[in-house]
Amino acid sequence: MVTYLDHAASAPMRDEAIEAMLPYLRDQYANPSGSHRFARQARQAVDESRDRVAAVLGCRPNDVVFTGCGTESDNMAITGAVQRHGGVAVCPAVEHHAVLEVVEHHGGTVVGVDAAGRVDLDELATRLGALADAGRTVSIVSVMAVNNEVGSVNDLAAVRRVVRRHAPDALLHTDAVQAASWLDLRQVTPHVDLLSLSAHKFGGPKGVGVLVENGGPRIDPLLIGGGQERERRSGTHNTAGIVATAVALELTDADRPTENDRLALLRDQLVDGLQAALDGVHETLARSEKVAGSAHVCIDGIESESLLFLLDEADVCASAASACASGAMEPSHVLAAMGVPHERALGALRMSLGHTTTVDDVERGVDVVAAAVTRLRDHAGSAPVLSGSGRVSS
Repeated sequence: MVTYLDHAASAPMRDEAIEAMLPYLRDQYANPSGSHRFARQARQAVDESRDRVAAVLGCRPNDVVFTGCGTESDNMAITGAVQRHGGVAVCPAVEHHAVLEVVEHHGGTVVGVDAAGRVDLDELATRLGALADAGRTVSIVSVMAVNNEVGSVNDLAAVRRVVRRHAPDALLHTDAVQAASWLDLRQVTPHVDLLSLSAHKFGGPKGVGVLVENGGPRIDPLLIGGGQERERRSGTHNTAGIVATAVALELTDADRPTENDRLALLRDQLVDGLQAALDGVHETLARSEKVAGSAHVCIDGIESESLLFLLDEADVCASAASACASGAMEPSHVLAAMGVPHERALGALRMSLGHTTTVDDVERGVDVVAAAVTRLRDHAGSAPVLSGSGRVSS
């Protein structure tokens, strides 16, 4: 039995989205860019899906660009803005690497965050003002809607006010990849110029992303040589994936209010259960500061890599905000930017809930995590928990 607590990494596809894909995999497989009748039918499916996505996002259909993934959408927004307008790209230190590394690649500016992982608006204003005083143009500011590790939510209306005051010509982009399940995107889109989504985060297929360009093309294309998407993103359309994305997004939008309530209760049960079963389980953020599906904790006396190994052996899927490089555990850049102490960050565990999560998942998650942490703590100071072969030492 698999207990899946990793929805922030990828959500299981919705059955309705799978069913919507099948005709375009088996029967209606023509290239939407073609000129014959079967191609036109495929193009109609893409265009109708664009209308449906736009309705959920609260934007014009012509402002929706289909891409290959959320990473491409983020890259397209930032690189396209820098290429079109020149100047500096700016983002907070906790952004997903699909934003952070692109900003750094273009020699951009990284600003700090508060203890909840939200952009520090005072520092953002100061940095933008300093760039203006130095005669440097800001081409784009990118601030994520919902943090992918800890679940905190940025106030994009407030971010927009700061950007308009200190860098009035800059585009504002948000990586909303983690937002669709938790926020009404109609309340997000009006505050930004560019918005990125990834279908597999809300029950759609992998391999489909969305970039909203409010007001039409304002950036250079990242992919050229085919002219699709009104020459904003060349490449053959993934018709089946696009159709499924529209279905999954509509279902997510319709279910959001009840799912937020249901999953907040399950998230609380999960974290409360761990804290009742174990000492030293620290909830990273107050529950009022994060989305309903985020159960991020730091656990004293263990390292994430060892814990995840034991969870994997027990068929519990979760993730951590740390990685092993050259044998040394390093804390997540998100937790480091938030000021979480190094030793505590090494025990980070990200459990994320979604539309398939059940009470049984939560109860089993508590039992397996508690047993694994107890085992690791019992081994502390004796034989290593992981041997050189990767097996658990006894």
